[in-house]
Amino acid sequence: MSKKEVPRVKKGSHQTELYAEVPSTCLPIVYSPEYNITFMGLEKLHPFDAGKWGKVIHFLKEEQFITDEVIVLAREASEADLLVVHTARYLNRLKWSLVVATITEIPPLLFLPNFLVQRNVLKPLRTQTGGTIMAGKLAMDRGWAINVGGGFHHCSSDKGGGFCAYADITLAIKFLFERVEGVARATIIDLDAHQGNGHERDFLEDRRIYIMDVYNRHIYPGDGYAKRAIKRKVELDWGTEDMEYLQKVELHSEGALNEVKPDIIIYNAGTDILDGDPLGGLAISPQGIVKRDEIIFRAARRRGIPILMVTSGGYQKKTARIIADSILNLHRQGLIGEEAVEGAGPSNVPLMMSKSVSSGPTVSAI
Repeated sequence: MSKKEVPRVKKGSHQTELYAEVPSTCLPIVYSPEYNITFMGLEKLHPFDAGKWGKVIHFLKEEQFITDEVIVLAREASEADLLVVHTARYLNRLKWSLVVATITEIPPLLFLPNFLVQRNVLKPLRTQTGGTIMAGKLAMDRGWAINVGGGFHHCSSDKGGGFCAYADITLAIKFLFERVEGVARATIIDLDAHQGNGHERDFLEDRRIYIMDVYNRHIYPGDGYAKRAIKRKVELDWGTEDMEYLQKVELHSEGALNEVKPDIIIYNAGTDILDGDPLGGLAISPQGIVKRDEIIFRAARRRGIPILMVTSGGYQKKTARIIADSILNLHRQGLIGEEAVEGAGPSNVPLMMSKSVSSGPTVSAI
């Protein structure tokens, strides 16, 4: 733990388990085996690797960076947690298998009883959503946090899509605004290959939020209305490669953080920018992805801004290895880990922990 003081938790509007105390022996890396979707093979009907989150953890254990004892176990977001952002009408609609089949783009789900869809598809997504909310608080306490899942950036308060059923980014920010003193501004840096139209719609009129979005201009969702929320928009063309991409990421992330210094950065680190991704349409190398993540973390750490990373989209089997390699690189660079915590404090207020690539029109993505 940092020797600096960390933020005071305020009383929220409802009781939640997501801000429960986390032992200081844990690294702020959030995961649960419940993240992984395995459902009679139906998950394979979407190009998304529905087990990639567990593979990331496996690789990190293999490299002896983490053990089960130091991982923060994600908890499922409750209905009361979700209602901080989502409308009751939207959550009720998820009780219809047809709606979930449409959001996840797995058509056979519509023929299954909803209790199975809830247990095998939506519960993993709710647990990842809880993980993002938990990681937001951890980032404020420790200076950094990584949710090995999450990043459902196409979901807004009243509409899901692109495999995104819950608005975890919006929820994490709203929880911080409501419950943690000293958090009044947030910057979202969205580097998934797709436009993050969900959080953009949620924060369209919110001046406390600064959104930087770098995405392939030619692919889903092409949401012109949501684009009005983007303060720093970087639209890429098909096949953009490392040199151009990394120059733009560094230039614009520096510009964004110089323009407004937030109290926290939410970094949506999608790996669907990888060359050969069936949906992303870009041509970034594995080394380019590792360097991209380093650029963002270095910019945050240099300014003393807490950073929360979520993993978002990535549709090739090798993306899990790349995510793990990137996390290991951040550790080697001293940007995460216990040594990174020392001296990293986002706030001067005292702690009072809570007890309580295809461009087809019908194929979309995280």
